[in-house]
Amino acid sequence: MRRRIAALLTALLATQVGALVNPAYACGCGAMVPDGQSRIAVERETSVVRWDGRTEQILMRFTVGGDAQRAAWIMPVPGRATVELGDRSVFGDLDRLTRPERQTRSYFWPRGGDWPFSSGIRDGAGAALPGSSDTGVGVVGREQLGDFDVARLTATDPDALENWLESNGFKLPDRLATEVKPYVDQKWEYVAVRLAPRQQGKPLRGDLDPLKIRFESTALVYPMRLSRMAKTPQSLGLYVLADHRMEPSSTIGGSAPEVTFAGKVTPTGGALAELTGRAPVFLTAIEQRFPEPGRIDADHELRATAKDTPYRRVVYRNELLTVGDGIPVWLLTVSAALVALAASAFVVLRRRRRRAAA
Repeated sequence: MRRRIAALLTALLATQVGALVNPAYACGCGAMVPDGQSRIAVERETSVVRWDGRTEQILMRFTVGGDAQRAAWIMPVPGRATVELGDRSVFGDLDRLTRPERQTRSYFWPRGGDWPFSSGIRDGAGAALPGSSDTGVGVVGREQLGDFDVARLTATDPDALENWLESNGFKLPDRLATEVKPYVDQKWEYVAVRLAPRQQGKPLRGDLDPLKIRFESTALVYPMRLSRMAKTPQSLGLYVLADHRMEPSSTIGGSAPEVTFAGKVTPTGGALAELTGRAPVFLTAIEQRFPEPGRIDADHELRATAKDTPYRRVVYRNELLTVGDGIPVWLLTVSAALVALAASAFVVLRRRRRRAAA
């Protein structure tokens, strides 16, 4: 019994550790491209989307690893965009607002780790982008923002866009021109970012400063199509701030999106209040996995749900039901039952002896 319980607990622990150590997160808004033969991995992406029905703002923070000292990041946008550095405090505020509710749930019978299945000892685990002479690409703006050199581009030919980027020292995926073509056909524009630390010779690692991209849009769209070029399973996490609870209109080739929080919030100060205009907004936190990124077939389009139903995850802490100084209720119940059974047996035996004597 102890071996089976230990094996079960080990399997559960391994499952939980596997959920916490996620090996790959989606660069859902674009494509991260390293310089030359170096490599870069987006270990985590967290995005905040603010949409008021006319203007969309996307605030992104990347955690990257690898040995690349420079890299390019490309994001298609449906209209003319402005780019600025974001405030990382927004992510901490949203994390606190969406934390799950914690409740204690009692159980009656002992489980693995409870006496008599344990010894009573518990563990505690519970370089700037130059302009282009290429007639198929136009540079409409360029800004230096911290470690980012940002170019805002237009393109009428996907091959011209690919050639322009490659001419600036980047080895791009062979499929990039093909994947960009739908955006070119729709006359979208592009935000190209060169990530280069101001300290020369330093590889891009850890949390990068967040970037905020703003553009006009009458529909809430989150670019995802370029993530189909990823080689490993991807995960996407979104904080959506809008007038109503929002949901993706389709799975776009991934698993069913999971809402981890939904409810009205009223930021009172800081960068989050500035992002929302200090007005009450409906916050929806969404997570989605893409086991096969090649199946991503569109960008996310989000729409209002029929009702603004609030939701908060509940994390239960299972606890053995006890009374007094931690005495298990099951032990008292079993003891009382045994005493009652013994008393009944004593009474029956005594009656039998009296009858035999009579």
